[in-house]
This record gives sequence, structure tokens and C-alpha cells, in this order.
Amino acid sequence: MALPNYIDLAIIGAGVQALTLSTHLLQKSAKYAHKCLIFDPSQTWLSQWQQQFAAQQIPSLRSPAVHHPDPNPHQLRTFAEHRHHELFPPYDRPGTKLFNDFCKEVIRRSKLEDKVYPAKVIEILPIKSALRPRFQLVLATGESIIARKVVIATGSGKMQFPDWVEKITSDYPSQRLCHSQQVNLNQLNIRGERILIVGGGLSSGHLAKGAINLGATVTLMTRKQLQEKIFDTDPGWLGPKYLKDFHSETDWYVRYQQIQQARNGGSMTPEMMLQLRKASHEGTIIINECCRVRNAQWQNNLWQVYCDDGSKHQFNRIWLATGTRFNVKEYPLLQEVLNTYPTEIVNGLPVLDKYLRLPKSNFFIMGGLAALQIGPVARNIHGGKMSCRRIVPAIVKPSLAIG
Repeated sequence: MALPNYIDLAIIGAGVQALTLSTHLLQKSAKYAHKCLIFDPSQTWLSQWQQQFAAQQIPSLRSPAVHHPDPNPHQLRTFAEHRHHELFPPYDRPGTKLFNDFCKEVIRRSKLEDKVYPAKVIEILPIKSALRPRFQLVLATGESIIARKVVIATGSGKMQFPDWVEKITSDYPSQRLCHSQQVNLNQLNIRGERILIVGGGLSSGHLAKGAINLGATVTLMTRKQLQEKIFDTDPGWLGPKYLKDFHSETDWYVRYQQIQQARNGGSMTPEMMLQLRKASHEGTIIINECCRVRNAQWQNNLWQVYCDDGSKHQFNRIWLATGTRFNVKEYPLLQEVLNTYPTEIVNGLPVLDKYLRLPKSNFFIMGGLAALQIGPVARNIHGGKMSCRRIVPAIVKPSLAIG
């Protein structure tokens, strides 16, 4: 695909939220099929999403069948007409393969297969002008393109590491301590190893299950008691039940606290808890709740781990399922844009306008960084749909555009 000099809309990232935005945009205005380009180094839709699910051997989604990138909420159930065994209770949660096949069909039906330009955007330079503000996107290939509007839909936050990791003074092989996002269960031979997994969210459950299946013994360490929830946030955050009060709150710092409380640092599904309890009875996992690592050192090819309860343990590997954090200041891509269109930043989250734009600009942000407007589900699939309801009108209606 040849890169044009100019495009009306550039979407950066080709994940689930970018796909959701593309389908909703085309539903409202078919002409955007020719006015929009998606940039992602992988060249394919959802590649990072699919790699992550495969690497952690995740069998199904946590969200119900109505949450997906198609504008019609019933479309996935219709697609699964002859594959009902791939919808899991409760709420018909789709199996990973079913969801991937459905997304492929959505991409085909929306004619989006060839809309991803295979390049990483490394710089966004705002071109400020009273009449026609624009953005120059500089690509890793050395090419560049001018866009009238830009949407950042890269989704993932930055990997979060506990403080004690920075205090490790001994050199160790990099694969012996890694974040959950860096673990690929399909490439490991860990039979007979002892593995420490830190974190109480669903990722730690998937990794624990995967490690046990590969013949390892797991210790799961969590700083508080494991929480059992069907979804990672209460379903009341998907509609007016909680969002009405959230949106009427004018203090951004209070909103930030509400987001933190609602997400509350990760939880396990009842199904996962059942499997972990079973493994615990079988002796393949030790669940160590309300315990923190104080210090870890790599000695004699093993991790010597000291905990705050005074205990000492030895492990072959440590996996950190300690989540991601969203901080707009840590995105090099956004620095020039934030200099040109300054906005208030609350604990790393930008204060966007109601269309999810940086103030007085045609620069939109969706995903976890839009949480102050969308709420605690901003980073989830349904959060992407909620973002689309705000972004799409501002893209398609000339009266709402800036410049």
C-alpha cells in the first residue's frame, strides 16, 4: 500500500478498540472507508491481543458475548449459531478462538483487511494554524503523512513493576524475572521448576494454571486476599447506575479515586478460583495471601526471596502479574502534542473534553488514558464502545470539528 501525503483521519494502533472505532465510524459515514488509515507495525488487526492470549493460553474472554467490536451487540451470538459450545457461562463469554474468528469476520465484512499501514508512528508533530491545524505523523520507515484528525488507540499501559525489583543488585538471566506480558507459556520447558507468581488478578491465575500444566510447582503471592468477581469491575459501571454520579462529579481527583476503587487491583473469576483451590488441594500450588516480597537476590542459579513476614523461599523463576499503569507523561509519542495543546493531568490521566479530545484540538485519546471521562471500564472492550459514542460524532459532524 502506498502512503498518501494526506489523510483526514489517522488511527494509531490496530487493537480491539481501534477496530471498534473503525466499525462504528463506517456505520455512521461510509466515506471514511477512503478517508482513514490505521497505523500498526504488525500490519494486521489484533495481533498483539491474539499473541497475548496465545502466550498465556487464555481459553476464553472475561467479558460477555455482547461486548465486541461490531456496532450490533447481538452479532457475536448470531455468528456463534452453530458454535454454542464455545460460549461459556455466565453471560455467554466467548471462547478465544470464537472471538478471534468473529473479529476476522467483522474485519472482512467492513472491508478493513487492507486498512492497516505496517509502520510504527514514532513522532507526532502538531502543525498549529488558526485555520487548518494538522498533525504530521513521522513513521519508523522514514516516511511521514499529514493528518487532520488523530486518534490514539494503542491501548496498553506501561508494565508496572514492584519497588523491590529495582533494588536487586545481583545480575540474573532476563527470562528468570519477567512481567506477565513477557511470559510465553508455549516456549518454556519448566518441568520440575518452582515459580513465584506475584499478583492477584486474572493474569496470575492463567499463568499459574499454565505453569502447573507444564509440570512446575507454583507459589502465588498476593498483597491482599484474593477477590472473587465475575468481571474486573462491577457491571454498574457500564451504565447509569454508577456513571450518572461519576459524570456529575466535577472534581477530577475524586473521579480518579472512584476509578481506583472500582478496579481495586485485580480479581479472579469464580471459575478460576475453583481451579486454583483444586490445584492447592493437589499440592501443585501454594497460595500465599496478604504477603509481600521485601527483597530478592539471584544466587547459585536460584532466586532467594525474603518476605515481609520474615519467611525465606527459593524459586527458579519469578513472574510479575502486577498490571499496567496509564500515565500520559510516559508516552513519548504524545509529548509534542501535549506541549502544543496543554491539558490538566490528574495522576497521569489527561483531562479530555467530552468528545475525548485534548482541549481545542482534533486529537482524540481512547483506552485507559480516557478513564477520567469514560470511567473504570475505559480500557475494556465495552469501554471502547463507550468511547466511540463520544468520538464518532466529533469526527463525522463538521460542526463539531476544530479548524
